[in-house]
Order: sequence, then structure tokens, then C-alpha cells
Amino acid sequence: MRSGVRNRLTSAARRQSYVRVTIYGSHMQKTTVYLDAADYRALKRIAARKKRQPAELVREAVAEYAARHEPRRAAKSVGAFSSGRHDLSEKAEELLKGMGRSR
Repeated sequence: MRSGVRNRLTSAARRQSYVRVTIYGSHMQKTTVYLDAADYRALKRIAARKKRQPAELVREAVAEYAARHEPRRAAKSVGAFSSGRHDLSEKAEELLKGMGRSR
């Protein structure tokens, strides 16, 4: 094989081959999940099709489930102060006009 062809193949292979790495540390907790055989096979098929690890898909699914079912809490600062104005939301654009511009 000529070196020009080999270099093209090598650079093409380099572009297509990448490894997704998950670094496990103190930010993650380890757990065991028992799945029935059909769900496990489906998980493996989906992971193979998406070229991702099954554990990655499980983490994603749990995060989506938690986001849907956990009550959303407002920031502690929401409603903590009073401007004394009852039209603040209606006049926000007008009141903020010119904000951030140099004088």
C-alpha cells in the first residue's frame, strides 16, 4: 500500500474512532438495578444502536424520570423582595431601557 493511501486511511480511521469515557468519582453513587430479561435485551439493543453504554442510558433515563416527577422549587430569592410597584412586569422593558449602556 502506498504511503499516501495508508495516511488517508489512517486519518479517516482516526476521525471515526473515538472513545466515550465516563469518569466515576465522588459525584456518582453506585447502585444495582434488576431488569427483567426483555427490558435488559431491549436496553442492550438500544445501546448498541446508539453506540453508547447501557449504564449511560440508564443514568439518562433516571435523570429524565426524576426531572418529570420531582417538584420544581423556585429559587429562594423569588418573592423575597417587594419593589412597591404593581406594574413591574408590565413595564419591565421600559424600566430597563438603556440598562448596561455606557453613559
